[in-house]
Amino acid sequence: MRRSIATVSAAVLGLALITPGAAQADPLSLAPPTPSGGDLSPADKASLAAGVGIAPKAPYGAKPKGPNPYLAEVADPAKVDYSGWANYMKAQAKAKTATRDKAAKDAKVNAAAAKPAVVVDEDELPGTNGGNDIPVNAQRVTGYGTGSGQYPNIRILGSLDNEVVGTPTVAPAPEDNGSIPLAGATGIGTGTQNGAVITSEIGDGPHGRQTGDGSNDFDFYKLTAPAGKVLTLSTATPTGPLDTVLQLFAADGTLVAVNDDFTGLDSRISYRVTTAGTYYLAVAAYGGLPADPFDSGSGGGIGDPSPPTEGPYTLTLTSGGVDSDFFAVKLRAGDIIGGSVTGSATYLTVYDTAPREVHGSFQDASFIYPLDSPLPGGGNAVTDYVATKAGWHYIGVASGSGAYQITVEAYRPVLQGAKPQQTLYLDFDGARVNTGVFGGTGNVNLTPFAAFLTSWGLTRADEDAVIDAVVAGVNESLKHDLEASGLNPKFKIKIANSKDNADPWGKANVSRVVVGGTIAESGVDTIGIAQSIDPGNFETEETALVLLDVLSSPAGSTPASLNTYLGPTSDRVKFVAQGLANVISHEAGHFFGDFHTDNQDALPNLMDAGGTGFATLFGVGPDGIGGTADDIDVDFGDSAFLPAEGFVGTEDTLGRIVFGVTS
Repeated sequence: MRRSIATVSAAVLGLALITPGAAQADPLSLAPPTPSGGDLSPADKASLAAGVGIAPKAPYGAKPKGPNPYLAEVADPAKVDYSGWANYMKAQAKAKTATRDKAAKDAKVNAAAAKPAVVVDEDELPGTNGGNDIPVNAQRVTGYGTGSGQYPNIRILGSLDNEVVGTPTVAPAPEDNGSIPLAGATGIGTGTQNGAVITSEIGDGPHGRQTGDGSNDFDFYKLTAPAGKVLTLSTATPTGPLDTVLQLFAADGTLVAVNDDFTGLDSRISYRVTTAGTYYLAVAAYGGLPADPFDSGSGGGIGDPSPPTEGPYTLTLTSGGVDSDFFAVKLRAGDIIGGSVTGSATYLTVYDTAPREVHGSFQDASFIYPLDSPLPGGGNAVTDYVATKAGWHYIGVASGSGAYQITVEAYRPVLQGAKPQQTLYLDFDGARVNTGVFGGTGNVNLTPFAAFLTSWGLTRADEDAVIDAVVAGVNESLKHDLEASGLNPKFKIKIANSKDNADPWGKANVSRVVVGGTIAESGVDTIGIAQSIDPGNFETEETALVLLDVLSSPAGSTPASLNTYLGPTSDRVKFVAQGLANVISHEAGHFFGDFHTDNQDALPNLMDAGGTGFATLFGVGPDGIGGTADDIDVDFGDSAFLPAEGFVGTEDTLGRIVFGVTS
């Protein structure tokens, strides 16, 4: 029952060859959450819309300031160092994987999958490509799986053999070459030339800081390619401080791919040409992208607090055939698979039975798996998937040249056949929480939910009604909808709360969401944050926070405030409960296995990231007012991954949960 509380104060060939922070125009949106502030320059807004951060970047491999955005529901993406966090997680992944593997071995978790890996050799002839380049032609790995007599752990040895393309040295175009109309020639697509190497400099044009007006220099290059070829475009900066960003535009100015920090601070785009024609590559500096690719003077200035870097670079461009390899494995519904690739390959993906791409990755974000997760990490790229249907699934690798090794491991849900079931506890009473696990200040007391009611125009007399409606909303999203999906007849979860139930925190298979507290109290600059992203729900006892100071801030102060959407006709109890239930479900979704989804696509999803997407996450309808008849029911389901976080494909956020939470 409720505790007494003290007085408190208030694709190429199916593989989308895009690099981290990149996206394709169709089907993936290019836009990450946009900033809540209205004082950003057009260039800064264009950077965020391209999936490239504008916050000061942490030194390579160092931990950035603020909470991990992969785990947090941030109010303002303009403050987020996405590249810095990807680089930090990559730097930490090997050590975290070693610690996680040792913990799993010591605990003898999923001992069946700890069997020695079976080696699978690629059967495509050495030096050739085309034999297993798409899922329908995938090399089948028989005997793989989690069933009796099968082997759930394999090491695939293969090689990527690309078309050889010459790269003659081409002289850089004279300045000003800072826009599509002024782009320098590369010769690619002219006659028989399909490659080039160009050495130039950012900062030497009429818009550089030393030689021009300081609005920011960028260099554009023109290249032509037929459909089916892959444009591979990369920078190297062996001398000087330049931190490059690459953007690839279609002739009409549509951004089709972008990358920041592929190798160190250097950038690379691999883009399969879907429509033959002329494309334009922009080389710019982090924090200094153009607002308009047709205007060389559209930069945002030197930047505050730190200016974009300038310096020399070498640009290598090729247009050619690129090898990709697929391997088919037969899975059971509910199998959790993880993959990690080393060697030459830098892209790893999973396709489902359709087949459609369900988790493509150029990065290793396994740092955010919990220690109890046995999924592999520590590679050039790491991916995972929870199978929702039995049948052939496809592991794909690309973006490299030469030998590679893929580790693929499969597991059954840790709660399968276990008792008790998973419990999710919603704590509205305030709690003492160690916020250090989220990057906060340590053990702190968080203000209970009741103290925030007046900020939404409610009273203490409304507390029980709001809590009841919140609990009903979480039950609908995390219990009833998943049961109704029919994917897993053994799906089972108990939703408990501090109003109606004794506190079970600390017991087996209990995770919790603490609803209360502020940024100042917690030391965590976010609205909500989860302890991990845990595909398969291997760690069944985790904590998430839903802080209430931003959510209850004055109307119009931020799109992340529920008050921004309240009006005279609003049912305040209904809308506040609806918004809170959705945010709570979002945070629980993380530690049950979900990554963020794109809040700018046409599919509202409970895992949508924040920014201006808060109206959708809260369920505000077309009238723009919360708590009215046209409010929408936001659920888990299919949506694109958030482009700014560097994953590719369609994420089934319901399917990732429904088998990890089972009995």
